[in-house]
Amino acid sequence: QVQLVESGGGLVQTGGSLRLSCAASGRTFTANSIGWFRQAPGKEREFVSAITWSGDSTYYSDSVKGRFTISRDNAKNTVYLQMNNLKPEDTAVYYCAARVRAWVTTSSLTYDYWGQGTQVTVSS
Repeated sequence: QVQLVESGGGLVQTGGSLRLSCAASGRTFTANSIGWFRQAPGKEREFVSAITWSGDSTYYSDSVKGRFTISRDNAKNTVYLQMNNLKPEDTAVYYCAARVRAWVTTSSLTYDYWGQGTQVTVSS
């Protein structure tokens, strides 16, 4: 089992920044990659970004590329999502998830463990 806890969400104005954290515990050595997803009211959960646990590969959706940066601190078993130039359409609950199997994917269905989510609200 891998336990994930997100933090860092909040209310920010358009153009502002937030840094989300995803702290992992338990059998973290079984996780091949960590992904960030988000879900806005009435919408499906969508892929935002992912990083291999080794940190050698990162992935972004087109909607956040150039604005968000994913990184990890293995010593702290924590993955970060730095979000800059935030827009109202970034408003959602953000979840981190761990995938055990090899290869990074963008489908939420292929991730094995999930955190409880953290709310990000961007005001216009």
